[in-house]
Amino acid sequence: MQKTMFYSLLLCTTLFASDGYEVYKKNCNSCHVEIMKEAEVLKNLKNLKAPPMVEISNRIKANIVIKDKDDDIHRHLFILFVKDYIVNPKLDNSMCSAGALERFGVMPSLKEISEEDKQAVAEWLYDRYENVKF
Repeated sequence: MQKTMFYSLLLCTTLFASDGYEVYKKNCNSCHVEIMKEAEVLKNLKNLKAPPMVEISNRIKANIVIKDKDDDIHRHLFILFVKDYIVNPKLDNSMCSAGALERFGVMPSLKEISEEDKQAVAEWLYDRYENVKF
């Protein structure tokens, strides 16, 4: 009986968990393209509304520096940063390059996004671009 309840709960959690890619498509895709090489960005700069997600992921990963090189801690700090930045985007804590900030400015806050969706999109942003260079 306990196993049945456990598996039912696990199934429900899985069914109703947010999908980070779906959250991206719903909330971020209108400004941020999913992937684009740096050379393409430079060619299409005037048509872009915001930096590509691949650049954002790489820049945040590069700016989060920890002493012990623990991937789990690095991923956790990345996710915490993204979840906070989504609702509290500020110039002082932006990790964009000076050129990107000058061109695009600071993104608008997505205060209406749920905790579950913030978590999902932050995890997706980290995992999607693992070993993918800008």
